[in-house]
Amino acid sequence: MTQDLKSVVRRMLTKEAAERLARVRLANPTVAEAVENYLAGIIASGKVKTPINDGKLKEILSVISAKREIKIRRR
Repeated sequence: MTQDLKSVVRRMLTKEAAERLARVRLANPTVAEAVENYLAGIIASGKVKTPINDGKLKEILSVISAKREIKIRRR
């Protein structure tokens, strides 16, 4: 993701949401990048008019985290 897209995403997040995304990035950078890519897509398509708050970011994180599935195989 380019710096321009990252700055656009950060401008569309409230302070609390930006802090949450920063904490997620520290814990799991791949999930944070997936969220940023998703947000960049919906912002670019014009679906977002108001800043994304912490509650909405939690919803997005739960959807993206649900897509990731941990598979453990025993041999």
